[in-house]
Amino acid sequence: MSGAMVKGSDTAARGARRGAVTTPAGRMAALGRAELSLLGRSKATLLTGVLVPLALPFSLRPLIEDMDIEDAGLTVGLVLLPAAIGFSLLFGVYAALTAIYTARREELVLKRLRTGELRDAEVVAGSALPVVVLGLVQCLVMAVGCVAFLDVPAPESPQLVVPGVLLGLVMCAALAALTSSVTRTVESAQVTTLPFLLLSMAASGVSVPLEMLPDRAASFLELLPLTPVITLVRNGWSGDLSAYEALGCLATALAWTVLAVFAVRRWFRWEPRR
Repeated sequence: MSGAMVKGSDTAARGARRGAVTTPAGRMAALGRAELSLLGRSKATLLTGVLVPLALPFSLRPLIEDMDIEDAGLTVGLVLLPAAIGFSLLFGVYAALTAIYTARREELVLKRLRTGELRDAEVVAGSALPVVVLGLVQCLVMAVGCVAFLDVPAPESPQLVVPGVLLGLVMCAALAALTSSVTRTVESAQVTTLPFLLLSMAASGVSVPLEMLPDRAASFLELLPLTPVITLVRNGWSGDLSAYEALGCLATALAWTVLAVFAVRRWFRWEPRR
């Protein structure tokens, strides 16, 4: 696998150096194609990024049905749909991409790519491109599945759902790059990603809607990174979010995204951890 990583990434770098790709978008697309071929060969990454997000919502349904969600004005579908999208962001993007960045760094692939025409931001973004696209496809599949099988209506405010999902994808990709900086090996990525995974699943409205929590606790948990994304998806679907609340969620999600990107620019590691 390590040889395949180096070979695929070297191909992208050589193409860039030959002048076959002359624009940032073209260079990132070339790197993304190389990463996509490597992604298809990694069974562990595919398991984490594809099967886990698809299976978790089904395991969550009995728990949701035991909750008094009707008192909060919710239905099983309106709880399960944002949860499914949250699982796709957490496992399909964040956890999978943390392992990918760590593997590429430890095999010196990132270091090799920096010697070519690719800029640092292009290396980070291009490496994340296939996983982010896969995460977006998963979110769309989850949404279509919930509408088809759980009697969830079409979203009342798609203008909130779309930016919520897009911000979630960028935020989770940036947090994955940041987490990889403190991750020594691909195996240890299962440990370093746990704090954010558990915190988000338990306290960001993924497993338990904030509407069912005390107001004081909900107000505090609204400040967590993934909470505004889940809130925008759920309430964008139901149309229960006021313009002021929607702007607050968008501002919080954008602030976390900008902060994560800044942290990556400052602390992302290109050399193997010894």
